[in-house]
Amino acid sequence: MTAVDETTPRWYRPAFLLMLTAAAVLYLWDLSASGYANSFYSAAVQAGTESWKAWFFGSLDSSSFITVDKPPASLWVDGLSGRIFGFNSWSLLVPQALEGVAAAGLLCAAVRRAVRRSAGGRAGATAGLIAGAAMALTPAAVLIFRFNNPDALMVLLVVIAAYCVVRALEHGRTWWLVGAGVAFGFGFLTKSGEAVLNVPAFALAYLVAAPVPFWRRVWQLLAAAVAIVLSAGWWIAAVLLTPAADRPYIGGSTDNNPLQLAFGYNGLGRLFGGSGNGGGGGGGGGGTSFGGSPGLLRLFRGEFGLEVSWLLPAAVILLAGAVWVTWRAPRTDTGRASLIIFGGWLLSTGVTFAYMQGTIHPYYTVALAPAIGALAGIGSVLLWRHRAVNAPVANAVLALTVVVTGAWGFELLHTDSSFHPSVKWVEVIAAVAAVLLLGVTALWLRNRWRLLVAAGLVTAVAVAIPTTAWAVGTAATAHTGSIPTAVSGSGDAGFSAGSSGSGFGGGFGGGTGGFPGAGRTGTTGTGAGKMAGGKAGTGYAGAFGDAAAGTAPSGTTGTAPGGTTGTAPGGTTGTAPGGTSGAPGGLSGEAGQAGTGGKAGSTGDRGTFGAGGAGGGGTTTSAALVKALEKTTTRWAAAVSGSQSAATLELASGGKAVMAMGGFTGTDPTPTLAEFEQWVKDGDITYYIAGGGGGFGGGGGGFSSITSWVEAHYKSETIGGETVYLLLQPKS
Repeated sequence: MTAVDETTPRWYRPAFLLMLTAAAVLYLWDLSASGYANSFYSAAVQAGTESWKAWFFGSLDSSSFITVDKPPASLWVDGLSGRIFGFNSWSLLVPQALEGVAAAGLLCAAVRRAVRRSAGGRAGATAGLIAGAAMALTPAAVLIFRFNNPDALMVLLVVIAAYCVVRALEHGRTWWLVGAGVAFGFGFLTKSGEAVLNVPAFALAYLVAAPVPFWRRVWQLLAAAVAIVLSAGWWIAAVLLTPAADRPYIGGSTDNNPLQLAFGYNGLGRLFGGSGNGGGGGGGGGGTSFGGSPGLLRLFRGEFGLEVSWLLPAAVILLAGAVWVTWRAPRTDTGRASLIIFGGWLLSTGVTFAYMQGTIHPYYTVALAPAIGALAGIGSVLLWRHRAVNAPVANAVLALTVVVTGAWGFELLHTDSSFHPSVKWVEVIAAVAAVLLLGVTALWLRNRWRLLVAAGLVTAVAVAIPTTAWAVGTAATAHTGSIPTAVSGSGDAGFSAGSSGSGFGGGFGGGTGGFPGAGRTGTTGTGAGKMAGGKAGTGYAGAFGDAAAGTAPSGTTGTAPGGTTGTAPGGTTGTAPGGTSGAPGGLSGEAGQAGTGGKAGSTGDRGTFGAGGAGGGGTTTSAALVKALEKTTTRWAAAVSGSQSAATLELASGGKAVMAMGGFTGTDPTPTLAEFEQWVKDGDITYYIAGGGGGFGGGGGGFSSITSWVEAHYKSETIGGETVYLLLQPKS
């Protein structure tokens, strides 16, 4: 057997640095346009900059009443950034951008090392660069690495685990495998079970291909499993050993237990529905899945398709081709082992997302981006090298990849005619040229290297054009709210969580476009309100929409939720976190855009937040109400139903602690009436705000007994159009 030259080509390092620089520009450019992005997590980060206790537990407020509904690892990173550089949009979002750059670099390094030992240094370098670039240009990756959801850190940690497994496969070193276990464990502390979906695939790759005896492989994998348990379990143990009275309530759990949160709401509830996750993929009957009907086609429909499916067909085809190429390779071949790692990653995570019955959002698919990128790099390079053995078949598979990718990219671009229509025709021209060149190189046995290089470059360009165009468009879009989406088209269907009339603006903004709906495909007309409150009539209602009222997903015409006349139900002039000027919100009927997306209010560093808050749904926050909260000195400035409302108030008031009754969903069983009465008796709460938006942007949060008790015993007044009860001033 001919030895493989593992020497790294001279051009690799400059190309690697260029790729990282391009990714950094894509993720960092105009990053502060999104302001505080997801106000729910932003408020928790702000709390962590003011209280180490809040930082450790992941509390939503600095007085540690309740945590967010995820483990706190991502908040630890952002909180430390905020403590070092001050809490602002940049210190909040830059860590995610850098996590994305690091993930692209490590993925490139992992793929390069795996392929170079199998096919040579030049092949490994090329495969690694393709993998890193493809991952970085996935629209879901651009979206999340410019946002402050925990998915960014989770993806980086799983990529670290993949790199460690590849290193362990080289010489059978135990410590690299233990390192993978530690990365998985901290991934669990970032986003629970989603982070460990790939453990079986990674373990199988090592069990099959590691260059050490079988039983050594077994006990090494057991050591890695122990590392996962210890690195994930230490924080859970610390929480369980802390008396409930001395720590915040674990948001999202039914019994104040982090294990129930991990394996209930964030575990089995996500897979099968229930546990606060709704039921049925369609989200019907009050379900909250947002994912459409379960099935493999879910990954190709609507916003899911626009965020992750551009190179998904290519990854599947190239995986099959690469398996064919490496079928007779030795057991320890690292190239084939990498197919088990990343192919298993794609299958395990992709099938889970496709069929899960509980809550799922399109941006979750960022977890597929590294696998898609890796398979694109490994498969294309191995097939290209195989041309020397069977050029017609290898070129035919590559041509099929170009045709399918080009056709699917054209279809995705065609569904949104508002997005640079010329791009899809450029894609067609590049795809045709690539197929012709591949055909020429397959038939012309005495190929010249210039022709081969041209064929390779044109093929890469043809495959990359659609996803790159959408990725750049995503980077150019400001994103806010709980359900961020990629580039928004003209047919987004409005989300109906908000109440009509003068009610609050619902729960989920999404930059210039919020939660996607059937209108994205153009089959039900154009212009339904974008997310919780699109533009209807004369003003903006709810959270960051700008589409005119139009046809809803059901085919019936209606106005955007959050105001039947399109007026913002609250919020006075204020400034967005980035200091960008814009239109003021109205108290009860004036036209204006409310929220924190870098547009609301007049120029400055921070101001008040309009109806719906930071794209997160909740209470109105007029200048008068914010001023009142800022003057408070009690443990909690106010109590309100729902974390979204509390987060909006905390950010608006500069970090004043606000008690979020019911947590994120509005259904967490805390506080009890007895607990609330005691806190009020002790003088710990200044205000009770009656009109909070509850969880998910609507409802009263199920605390009618507390509301009734407050109404019966305490005076009320109107502050900035909001009914507020003065808990330091009893009626008698």
